[in-house]
Amino acid sequence: MTFFLTNFANMKKRNLIFIYPHLHSFIQTEIKLLRTEFNLIYLSQNWYSKILVPINLIIQFIFILKNIKKADLILISFGGYWSFLPSLIGKIFNKKVAIIVHGTDCIAFHEIKYGNLRSIILRYVIRKSFQWANIILPVSKSLTFTENNYYSNSTIKLGYLYHLNEITTPYKVIHNGLIIENWERENIIRDKKSFITVISSHNQFVRKGIDLILNVAKKLPDCKFYIAGINNVEYTKCNGNIIHLGRLTPDELKKWYSKTQFYLQLSVFEGFGVALCEAMLCNCIPIVSNVNFLPSIIGKSGFILDKRNSDKLYNLIKTALKSDISILESKARERIIKYFPISKRKKILTEVLNDNSKNNHPIKDKSKANKLMKSLNLFQQNEAQT
Repeated sequence: MTFFLTNFANMKKRNLIFIYPHLHSFIQTEIKLLRTEFNLIYLSQNWYSKILVPINLIIQFIFILKNIKKADLILISFGGYWSFLPSLIGKIFNKKVAIIVHGTDCIAFHEIKYGNLRSIILRYVIRKSFQWANIILPVSKSLTFTENNYYSNSTIKLGYLYHLNEITTPYKVIHNGLIIENWERENIIRDKKSFITVISSHNQFVRKGIDLILNVAKKLPDCKFYIAGINNVEYTKCNGNIIHLGRLTPDELKKWYSKTQFYLQLSVFEGFGVALCEAMLCNCIPIVSNVNFLPSIIGKSGFILDKRNSDKLYNLIKTALKSDISILESKARERIIKYFPISKRKKILTEVLNDNSKNNHPIKDKSKANKLMKSLNLFQQNEAQT
């Protein structure tokens, strides 16, 4: 009887093709969320190696054609090479296509050499994907448009509606959500003069503000600064109070959040800030840069650096060290529980995906379908030449 009911429930669920570039931890969370509401059809591929892109496209093309008829809709995480074919085929077969955008797929930040829209081919691929999609789902409104006054004295305009101003596809902001019970602070003695930040690679040195942290660490020898995500490198050997933790599992990361007092998110650009939210759930007090959605995430539970300046950061940290720690610790956790639980994202995302009111009409005109297929051929030729 239980088997019958389970299968009946699965029959009622809609079939969803889920596309993503890499199985990040937040993608794994998304899969858990989606599985409760949809029958998931997905293929794990590594799209971060440019050499593999042509092979990945062929594999993906076969995968989508094999599953498109039984699929009710297509959900894509990030715009990129991997979003081109699903958006195109979804358009041709009149399947609803939704694209979740996270950050790098929305900007061309030339000053720090960041953003996929700096590349001519990626810009074309992402533009066409956004145009063919039924709806775009930014994790924060700043990904549509924002003005950055943090990085320099001049105002830098960013966001896909600025860089790709011909995009008219509807959008709806759905913030990231966290599994609250996964980020309970452990009962560990906390060093009151400790700071932690998380990065995923060495090329995030400037974008994540690691250079500012190194400069300030020299002036605060009695404080400890932990960097998770990378191993020790040459440029930090002179700083005795800089400790590299390497790559950590979520459980290991939770232990370090529980040990440290403050979380530093000093990004020049940040689409959302999932690691920041995880740390706040472990009662870390946030210190963030005045960019994108970061100030809105922390509210009055932490401190905001208004300009990318190490002297200003030093003064802000001195202020933070004198603050009412216990009150801010509680505020940090309570804010994430209130505004960014996974249940809230699940509710809104499910409603949007199940809403058919904004579906594009099927392409009945064969000439239009042919034009779309020519776009695919043009993309494949350009990719083969790079």
